[in-house]
Amino acid sequence: MSRTARLFQLMQALRSGPSPKTSVQLSQDLGVSARTIHRDIDALRGLGAVIDGEAGFGFTLIEDATLPPLGFTDDELEALVLGLREVQAIGDPGLADAAGAALRKLQGRLPPRQSHRLSHAVLAATRFSRPAKPTVDVSALRQATWDERVIAFSYADAKGDETERKVNPLSIVYMDRASVLLSWCHLRQDFRVFRLDRMQAMSVLDESFRPNQIPLLREALARLRAEREARSCEADV
Repeated sequence: MSRTARLFQLMQALRSGPSPKTSVQLSQDLGVSARTIHRDIDALRGLGAVIDGEAGFGFTLIEDATLPPLGFTDDELEALVLGLREVQAIGDPGLADAAGAALRKLQGRLPPRQSHRLSHAVLAATRFSRPAKPTVDVSALRQATWDERVIAFSYADAKGDETERKVNPLSIVYMDRASVLLSWCHLRQDFRVFRLDRMQAMSVLDESFRPNQIPLLREALARLRAEREARSCEADV
């Protein structure tokens, strides 16, 4: 394999899967030594790639506008189109508009053949009924989640009983009938899921829970998987 091809494969490996990636993982993916990975990381940085991390801690690729555009296979392009159209169908207004803008930008930067393929993609996404409309500013909620800021809001459960909540927002999940917030609830001292259409008067507090978002989210998802597996086992009995 030429060095140019190896550098390209290294960029692809850094782009795919969870980060950071250690030199040992990358060397196994590419079939070279960890020392070669370190030299190639330095070479990519010299070419303008922004790669965070160091030996012993792993590496994370931060995309840079100075890098050449990434090419797509036809299947990858179909997957992007389908995903963005699904966002248009189920996302909150801000995300739906952003998905449409992303599709237009993508079409404008593709080679002519693939631009035509995007315009006439054979895959589509539609919903006969959209999820319940959120009653809070989802853009502000997303930003609070990224910034790891605590939020407060009023919440009405399925029975209509209202409580005041203060939570660490961890992830927003777009489901069939409603969009929900996965969070750590200060009131219950446990993980809780809140429907966005039952939240009211949300405010972002000047209170950070950094750097706990990632470990909290991992724990929450692990618990959800365990509960789902337990229910599946009960159904098989």
